[in-house]
Amino acid sequence: LLTQLQGDETGPVRQFFENYIIDQSSPVHIAVYFALIVFFTYFYVSITFNPEDRADDMKRYGGFIPGIRPGRPTAEYLQFVLSRITLPGSLYLGTVAVLPNLLLAVTDSNNNQNFPFGGTAVLIMVGVGLETVKQIENQLRMRNYEGFLR
Repeated sequence: LLTQLQGDETGPVRQFFENYIIDQSSPVHIAVYFALIVFFTYFYVSITFNPEDRADDMKRYGGFIPGIRPGRPTAEYLQFVLSRITLPGSLYLGTVAVLPNLLLAVTDSNNNQNFPFGGTAVLIMVGVGLETVKQIENQLRMRNYEGFLR
């Protein structure tokens, strides 16, 4: 979009984008892609997991973490553990997402635009597969419990 707004097909901005950002085997593209995966992993975790709510739920239902007082100290501890767990997870996701691009760069394939399994596609397929397995397990559990309720 930026290169189209510039209008000049040989301009320096267009050349930079074509050579470094759009080219999926470029080290700049791979580094930016990896950084975005890490950033969005932290963003997703911060949206989906609220340590304050978990600490309140634990306090309300009588749960606790040994050595940590219920309430605010539990929320702070959960936030600390969450940030420490998210770092290796985000680095792993970034590596999995970047691996196809790295392999294409190493093999020096000129036809990497037609490669069907990019990093994002792999992450989506794994996520959908895990969610499907979880749904099937829940359905099987519900069917087994139906026999006990009747």
